[in-house]
Amino acid sequence: MGSSLTDWIDIFVRVLDKLPLTLLMTVLSLFFALLIGLGIAVIRIQKYRYIYGIATLYLSFTRSTPLLVQLFLVYFGLPQLLLVFNVDINHWDRLVFAIMAFSFHTGAFMSEVIRSAYLAVGKDQLEAAYSVGMSYPQALRRIILPQAFLISLPNLGNNIIELLKDTSLAFTIGIIDIMGQVRIILGNNHGIGMFQIYVVISLVYWATCIIIESLVGYAEKAFRKGHVGLSK
Repeated sequence: MGSSLTDWIDIFVRVLDKLPLTLLMTVLSLFFALLIGLGIAVIRIQKYRYIYGIATLYLSFTRSTPLLVQLFLVYFGLPQLLLVFNVDINHWDRLVFAIMAFSFHTGAFMSEVIRSAYLAVGKDQLEAAYSVGMSYPQALRRIILPQAFLISLPNLGNNIIELLKDTSLAFTIGIIDIMGQVRIILGNNHGIGMFQIYVVISLVYWATCIIIESLVGYAEKAFRKGHVGLSK
């Protein structure tokens, strides 16, 4: 593989061809991670008996083990575990296992983002809502959640970027995303052109992260402007 402009363009095209799959993994994993994070955050905020300990154990395990180990546990271990109960999931698509692992991992960090944002609003605002006759759901919807969402946006954006980068491990279980495509290109060329290929994939990840940062920044400004407007 040479270093002409045509070769660079060819690498870009081949890598970008798998970008939609990487983004699909990111979006789906983010969706389920937010659901998991919200559930864990509620459990820890309300300190529900019994399941509070389970939630704490989940957070401890997720933070203390590498994502690659968690991915292998889900992909190799979960099917073996479920076979004990006569449930066979070995025929499931590899993408499902990857999304499960990424959601499981990112959900722990999302729960802390949600919990810290909720606590940052302060109990005094909740009490003020009660004083004007609002119920707890009404206070959440009208006062607590809008402010908590605004507070959480920067950390939420950071976690989305981390999740995007984490999906690069999906190739270890045979998913051909942009990182998997890189491994194929290197294999077909016997390692020749390694510098160009890794420069290209670095630029693709970099550009994608810049777009995510810009979208989060725009959302933060728009939401803050709308929130100020409503307060007036």
